[in-house]
Amino acid sequence: MKRTGIAVRLAALILACSLVILSLIVGYNYVVSRNIIISQDEHTGAGLAQATSARISKVLFAVQKVADSIAYTLEDAEINEKLIDELGRRVLAGNPEIFGTAVAFEPYAFDPAKLYFSPYHYRSQNRIASTNLGSKDYRYFHMDWYQLAKELDKAVWTEPYFDEGGGRALMCTYSVPFYRNVDGKRIFSGVVTADIDLSWLQKMITDIEVYETGYVFLLSRYGTFISSPNPDLVMNETIFTLAEEKNVPELRDVGRSMLAGESGYREMEDLPGIGEAFIYYMPLPAEKWSLAIVFPKDEMLAGVTQLSHTVAIIGVVGFLALAALIISISGSITQPLRKLTVVANRIASGDLDQKVPEIRTRDEVGDLASSFKTMKISLKDYIANLTAATAARERIESELRIAREIQMGILPKLFPAFPDRTEFDVYASIEPAKEVGGDLYDFFFVDDRHFCFLVGDVSGKGVPAAFFMAVTKTLLKVVAERGLDPGQVLSKVNADLAAENESCMFVTLFLAIVDIETGETRYANAGHNPPVLLRRGQQPEWVPPLNEPVAGVMEGMEYSTKTMSMSPGDTLFIYTDGVTEAMDADKNMYSDPRLLDVLATLDCVTAEDLVATVDASIKAFTGGAEQSDDITMLAMQFHGPDGENKE
Repeated sequence: MKRTGIAVRLAALILACSLVILSLIVGYNYVVSRNIIISQDEHTGAGLAQATSARISKVLFAVQKVADSIAYTLEDAEINEKLIDELGRRVLAGNPEIFGTAVAFEPYAFDPAKLYFSPYHYRSQNRIASTNLGSKDYRYFHMDWYQLAKELDKAVWTEPYFDEGGGRALMCTYSVPFYRNVDGKRIFSGVVTADIDLSWLQKMITDIEVYETGYVFLLSRYGTFISSPNPDLVMNETIFTLAEEKNVPELRDVGRSMLAGESGYREMEDLPGIGEAFIYYMPLPAEKWSLAIVFPKDEMLAGVTQLSHTVAIIGVVGFLALAALIISISGSITQPLRKLTVVANRIASGDLDQKVPEIRTRDEVGDLASSFKTMKISLKDYIANLTAATAARERIESELRIAREIQMGILPKLFPAFPDRTEFDVYASIEPAKEVGGDLYDFFFVDDRHFCFLVGDVSGKGVPAAFFMAVTKTLLKVVAERGLDPGQVLSKVNADLAAENESCMFVTLFLAIVDIETGETRYANAGHNPPVLLRRGQQPEWVPPLNEPVAGVMEGMEYSTKTMSMSPGDTLFIYTDGVTEAMDADKNMYSDPRLLDVLATLDCVTAEDLVATVDASIKAFTGGAEQSDDITMLAMQFHGPDGENKE
């Protein structure tokens, strides 16, 4: 795997964090700016729509007021054709926003002989012309502008229509029903109308600037386009037919809201002719028309987009400059570390003479270089000391192995020890816990009838214990061969050992001398574990302890001698405390009762089998746990003078 340096990782991490922060800043700037612009345009649209609505309503309200006044005047006035003619001309002369006005009577209402009577004054070529509406081809009292006012019994604005008569322009008529008092009754007598030319309205709306491609449009109460920058839509399409034709469901929803007299601000994904856009709309309550302002989204947010692009470019340039700076700085910071790495690899390969580079900076790198120098010196010293210690340890281990060989060499280990003697059988084993231990055993003839055997345990371990053990064994053999009782032997050996025992080492001993003709056994015990006597056909029993001290510590100690009789087949088992105190992994000891139980299972076995069985039992109990003390065992089996009980 390709290795990545600290400088690269440091630079990459910082630059990645910087890139994330930069992206968040640009994104946040765009979103906030966009929301601000949208909010401002919503307020702008509302203000513009309200102002436009106010201008339209002002004109229409003036027209309504004139028509209402005429209707009110006709209710009680004495009217004739001349008066109506003068009234129409005065209205047009005083209200330039009115294109034409008519006073349409019910059939036969003005003159019982006239079915039609509807004088109409209108503008024509900068003058006021007049005509009388009504004919068999134009039964005006069946027209919408007449019927709506009559049936609804209130003033109404008609839907915009294109006047094919005198005006030839987009018109809209305000119709007001009027009444006459006849015989004290108020009777519907006709409709007063006021026509307005909507061309001024279209021009006013068209002149409103909404960015470059934005526009304003006006819908009638049924959704028909009254004003739009697309002349093909005016009076030809409704907002719903346009939505259906262009397959823009959102536009249909906007149309429903507008016709319901609602105000709103909608974002459109695909407005015909514009694309993405925002629409603000509000009603013109008096006429039940609705005005809408279209804001092209790309133009509306052009400033925000440009600002975001500028910020992004500045950010990218800054990011590249920051990247170059970080790479340069991280490289200069980590250069000493790279040098130290090279030196460390060479030192790790064994070149302790490699020179550590001089780094004088007062920072962690300088401290690391200084520590590295100290470490190199310490490492050299440590390796030198370790080499010397290893050599010394190997020398000591070699000497210990030699000492162990010498120690084992002085112990009898050839079995059967006396193959030509049938009066007894003896077998012993020793297993030191370490290379050199302090246990000992021995057996030898004092004379032709008396056989001496012993087991001892020296305090401590190692070479001192081995020397003490060797001295003890030598003294025991020399003293025992003088024909002394076991107690006298231990007394003499104790005196010799304690004479110059400045280290206060001591040894426990059990020494016995058996008369191989009679089985009489004399023994002495210097603080050693009580042996076990296995009489043939009986349960094993402890040899009663004599409670006398260990040997080698105090001069002048006297040890007593006890006597017991062994019959053919009896076995005396002597051991050190390494047997009963052997421990398993849970620190449980083998114990005296367990030893006695194992020995109780043995009957009529040889001395070697007895020792081997106990040894196997100890190993099974400890389960491979580390041995804490020497394990020494000796079994002396008495067969009788003629060896008749030898198995």
